[in-house]
Amino acid sequence: MYKLILITLSLLLFSSHALAEWKLNNSESSLHFISIKKSSVAEIHHFKSITGEVDAKGSVEIAIDLASVESNIPVRNERMQSMLFNVEKFTQANINGKVDLQKLASLAAGETHQETITLTLELHGISQALQSEAEVIKLVDNRLLVRSTTPIIINAQDYNLTKGIEMLRTVAKLPSISHAVPVSYSLVFEK
Repeated sequence: MYKLILITLSLLLFSSHALAEWKLNNSESSLHFISIKKSSVAEIHHFKSITGEVDAKGSVEIAIDLASVESNIPVRNERMQSMLFNVEKFTQANINGKVDLQKLASLAAGETHQETITLTLELHGISQALQSEAEVIKLVDNRLLVRSTTPIIINAQDYNLTKGIEMLRTVAKLPSISHAVPVSYSLVFEK
C-alpha cells in the first residue's frame, strides 16, 4: 500500500511539472480586427496589451486591455475607447477556453497540430461561445505559437456594441460601418 501511495504521488508530481502553465508573451502576440466602412473600405486594427495563460489543467484565460486599441489614428483610438468599448465601465474583454495539454506536450519542435477550439468571449458584460479554427506550432525553448487559421466573425449586436458603432459612424460622418467584424490572432505562449 505504501508503494502504491509513493508511485501515485510521484506520478502526480511528474504530471504537474510536465504540464506546467504557459504564459502569453505580449510582445510576440497579436490580436487584429478589421472594420469596414463605406461598404468597401477595410481598415486593420489591433490591441497593444494582451495577457494570458494556460494552466496545468489546460484552462485558457486571456485578457484584452480594451484601452490599448490601436487604429493608427489617435482620435479614432479615443473614440473607439469611449464610444465603442466604453472603457470607463468595461476595461477588458476576456477569452476562456480549454486545450488538450497532453496533445501539445507530445509535439516536437516544428510540429503542428490543427484543432477546433471552443472559446467563450466576454465583452461588454456579455458572454458568448465561439468556435475558432487554430493551428498550434511547437517552437523551440518551450514555446508554442497558437494562431487562427480562419478569422472569427464577431457580430456587434451579440455584445450590445451596435449603439457604439452608430455613434462612431455619426461622428465620422460615414454612410456605414459594418456590424460584422473579422478577428484573427497569433499568440505565443512560453513555459
